[in-house]
Amino acid sequence: MARSSSTSDERFLEIPASDEFRHTDPWRVMRIQSEFVKGFDALAQVKRAVTIFGSARTPESDPMYHQAVMTAQRLAEAGFAIVTGGGPGIMRAGNEGAKLGKGLSIGLNIELPFEQQANTLCDVSVDFGYFFVRKTLLVKYSQAFVIFPGGYGTLDELTEALTLIQTGKIHNFPVILFGKSYWQGLLDWLKQSVLGSGYISPEDLQLYWVTDSPEEVLNIVLGAEAGNPEQRRRESKAVAEAASAYSQSVILD
Repeated sequence: MARSSSTSDERFLEIPASDEFRHTDPWRVMRIQSEFVKGFDALAQVKRAVTIFGSARTPESDPMYHQAVMTAQRLAEAGFAIVTGGGPGIMRAGNEGAKLGKGLSIGLNIELPFEQQANTLCDVSVDFGYFFVRKTLLVKYSQAFVIFPGGYGTLDELTEALTLIQTGKIHNFPVILFGKSYWQGLLDWLKQSVLGSGYISPEDLQLYWVTDSPEEVLNIVLGAEAGNPEQRRRESKAVAEAASAYSQSVILD
């Protein structure tokens, strides 16, 4: 596929030639600011929302597509707006589910050199040239993230969310990995290699949930919203068990 002209992110990261800085980068700051203003203005009235991430390459025939539709529909029926990246695949499935559940369907689309047209199932559609602006908006208005199988972009969004929670930059809200078999290899690596090397703490393994059920996604989100004490007890118990297991493994090693 032929490559289109350079993107806003690519131009932003280029080193200006000679005195070009005086004529480009200062004005680029204004364009970045305008994207934030545009996004904040479009979403200012959104009070309860869940963001759904996942691959743009997931076909409508894939069972995971239908699971994403059902998940978004359940959440929309419970009164949550559904926010996606606005493109095809899982993103489209999320917006489709929002429409079926008679909820607000939001798409935050990104300019890419090869692809990504905004899907037609968004009640609110905002286009962005800068990934970091778009990612801020995907986080800012969400009470939970549901992460369906995906590639580098999905992993980037997942790890950024976990980093923001781990470092206390945002409050601890549900990050839900959908598709146990898909995510198991990553979870094993986090436990065995990353935790095993001491790069994260045992409690960091409790920053996410894993499920195969749209109903469980809804229950987790509603439980977190209500400050469900049973959910907090489950999390505390899981943290204690993980810490104990980690201590035992260190002693045995």
